[in-house]
Amino acid sequence: MEKLNSAEIGKLWAIYMGNSMATCILSYFLQHVEDQDVKKLLENALNLSKEFQSTIKDTFIKENIPIPNGFTKDDVNLAAPRLFEDEFYVHYLRYVTKVGLSLYSVGIPLMYRADIRKFSLYCMESTIELGEHIKDVSIIKGWVIKSPIIPAPQKVNIAHKNYLKGFIGDVRPLHALEIAHLYDNLETNVASKALVMAFSQVTKTKKIRNLFIKGEELTYKAIEGYIKKLHDDNLPSPELIDHLVTTSTFSPFSDKLMVFHKMDMFSMRVRNFGNSVAVNGRRDLALMYADFLKDITGFVHDAADIMIENGWMETPPEAADREDLSSE
Repeated sequence: MEKLNSAEIGKLWAIYMGNSMATCILSYFLQHVEDQDVKKLLENALNLSKEFQSTIKDTFIKENIPIPNGFTKDDVNLAAPRLFEDEFYVHYLRYVTKVGLSLYSVGIPLMYRADIRKFSLYCMESTIELGEHIKDVSIIKGWVIKSPIIPAPQKVNIAHKNYLKGFIGDVRPLHALEIAHLYDNLETNVASKALVMAFSQVTKTKKIRNLFIKGEELTYKAIEGYIKKLHDDNLPSPELIDHLVTTSTFSPFSDKLMVFHKMDMFSMRVRNFGNSVAVNGRRDLALMYADFLKDITGFVHDAADIMIENGWMETPPEAADREDLSSE
């Protein structure tokens, strides 16, 4: 059988790490869930995470590739008190399915070995199916965060000379794709803010708590920026979900897992910004995204420093260091 290429190894590694973390989190969520519809979603998501990990583990063993340490039962305390209400789980699952689909959609075009292509497509299709079930439950429960309605166009729009403006003077209204990405970023940040607030509430390490507080402040800054752009055009915005975090101060997760999760969550926003800027046509929005990108890279750098200091950071497999080999 042909060897795995670098893209296949890298993406399999990333999928394993993400689902290793998800297994811990979803297992804990299932200890504190009352709504049976939400419970089924969590069980489905957990089963997929375990299945994805198992397949990748088998592949790595056959290829003599070390199995990532990832996260284990030592990174989760299933006996910890409830930290989130049932509704939060659905918002969280919406976030993780979007992350999964983003990871798979980028990886699939780079996969060439037949078994890896088949597995990647299965990951994508299974995650899409889970996402649709999450939408169904969200609609039934009234927990939907939908992009706002805008008037149906009466004619084809052609850009005018002020199309790119966004600061003063004749500033055009937001177009549909700009609104869609503002809402997508808002939905992600609303879930992220509640999660990082919960993490700051339960960690007992001062340096890590300060990191999480910084993350919460940066996330709220972004939320305020997105909401302002929507409100300037008289468009509605979703509400915060901080109230879905309980008052528990007993951590269900290790500091390693929580820092990794927030570092990963912030890193994924870089891709979201790329998608947002790609369809954006106003300079004020581009400047706003650039400002938030600077904030995010600073947070990710600080989180990475903590991971490295504590010996927690695993890295993807690397290319051969030819200079090091030649020196031997």
